[in-house]
Amino acid sequence: MGEIQAVIVDPGAPGRLTLAPVERPTPMPNEALVRVAAVSLNRGEIRRVAQAAAGWRPGWDLAGTVERPAADGSSPPAGARVVGTLPAGAWAELVAVPTRSLAALPPDVSFTQAATLPIAGLTALFALEKYGGLLLGRNVLITGASGGVGHLAVQLAKASGARVVGLIRQPRGEATVRDAGADEVVAGEDADGVGPFGPYDLIVDSVGGATLGTALGLLAPDGVCVNFGPTGGATATFDVSRFYFTGGARLHGLIVFHELERQPAAVGLARLARLVADGRLRPHIEIEAPWTEIGDIAQRLQNRAYTGKAVLHVMP
Repeated sequence: MGEIQAVIVDPGAPGRLTLAPVERPTPMPNEALVRVAAVSLNRGEIRRVAQAAAGWRPGWDLAGTVERPAADGSSPPAGARVVGTLPAGAWAELVAVPTRSLAALPPDVSFTQAATLPIAGLTALFALEKYGGLLLGRNVLITGASGGVGHLAVQLAKASGARVVGLIRQPRGEATVRDAGADEVVAGEDADGVGPFGPYDLIVDSVGGATLGTALGLLAPDGVCVNFGPTGGATATFDVSRFYFTGGARLHGLIVFHELERQPAAVGLARLARLVADGRLRPHIEIEAPWTEIGDIAQRLQNRAYTGKAVLHVMP
C-alpha cells in the first residue's frame, strides 16, 4: 500500500499539529483519489484540534488534481483540477473524496483560491439561502464581516442585490469589508452601532453572545437570523417580547455538515467556483505558506492574529 504524508495531532508540537506518515488511502467505488495541492484552515477545526487525541487527522478544505477517478464513473476524469471537502483528514498529500463532495474547477480558478471555498464559501451560501426568497433590495447584516465566512457572505449578498451592513471588531478591517461591497461598516465589540441601519430582513451571525442577543431585536417582520458559531460567547440574552411581536421572525442554527447531508457539496462548490472564475467572488487570502508551517499558522488563527483565509501549499 505504501505511505503518504499527512497532518496529524501531536500534543507536543506547535499548535498540536505536525506532519507524519500515514497509510495511503484506498478509495471506495464512489470516491476519487485526489492529489492535494492546497488546503485552508477554519476556526472550527482548529478548536477541535485543541481537544483531539494524538494521531487524529484534521482538515476540511482541499483543492488538487484527480489522480484516479471514481470506479463508478461519477467523478471528474483523471487529471481534472478539483475542489472538495471532507469531514476530517483533508490535510494530506493524497485523499479519497466522495464524488458528491467534489467539483471540477474552471481553468481561471487557482488551487489557492479554490482551497478557501468549501467550508467558508458553503457556509456563506447556505446562510443566505435560509432567507428563502430574493435578496434584491433587502437589508442584510453580516456580523464578523471581515472573517473567512463573513467576507464571502458580504460579496454574495451584494451580488444578490441586497443592501449590506458589515459588523467587525476592529476598525482595521473596514477597508477590506467595504471593498467586498458593504454599504455600511460598523466597528465595535457589540451590535449596538448597527441599529440605525436596520431593521434587517436577514442577519448572518458568527459571533453569538451579546451580539446575537442584540441582533435578534433588529429583525424586520418575517426576518431570519442565521447563526453558525459562538465566537463571541455561548450564551445570549434577548428580549423575547420584541422578537415575538416582530411577527414571523426566525432564528436558524446552521451547521454546514448538517446541511451537506441534504444537498451535495459538489453543487454549491461548482456555483462558488464559477463566481470566482467570473470575478464576482474574491476570497480574502491573508496568508500563503507551505504546509510544514501548519502548527504556527493554526496558533495564529486561534489567537485571532489574522482575519482573512490562510492557505497552505502541500509540498511533496
